[in-house]
Amino acid sequence: MIRKFRLDDEYAVYDICLRTSANPDGYDDPQLVGHVYAGPYLRFSPQFASVVNEGGPVLGYIVGTPDTREFEERCRQEWWPMLQKRYPDDPAEPRTPDERMIHIIHHFLPAPEDIVRDHPSHLHINLLDDTRGKGYGRTLIERLTEELVAAGSTGLHFGVDPANTNALAFYEAVGFAVLRRDPYTVWMGRRF
Repeated sequence: MIRKFRLDDEYAVYDICLRTSANPDGYDDPQLVGHVYAGPYLRFSPQFASVVNEGGPVLGYIVGTPDTREFEERCRQEWWPMLQKRYPDDPAEPRTPDERMIHIIHHFLPAPEDIVRDHPSHLHINLLDDTRGKGYGRTLIERLTEELVAAGSTGLHFGVDPANTNALAFYEAVGFAVLRRDPYTVWMGRRF
């Protein structure tokens, strides 16, 4: 079953964000990944968040925002400063997973203008292994797309780790195209 996000789902969403990350066992602070890739969406765009729940714990989620630039600005003003106080920046080159997330918190890069211009909305989606292949990912994306269109969006984008070939194949199968390849990110999108 897919339902809208509720406040009591926040811990589960953060946990899934960590468990589906590239290095789930490598963090000293298990909240860091969620602070970057889930928390601000739950705070600023909760109406665009949904979860997968088969009668027990939350097993997956999608978060998004209709206006990437507005969202980035809210994060710059309201989200990152709070985390920057909690996690001091280290001027050294980040080496550990925690250091990499803290670096993002202090040096967050906005989405590329050429991507956002035609694809102003963006998303993050994560499903635990047991839920994959059951149609939840496709349904979550379809529902979010409907919500974004209703909010006036004309396109959706997101970034994918180039090494995540399963995700790249899935996104192409559900109608997303590669917009650009950077060294650490494959930018994908779809116009509405």
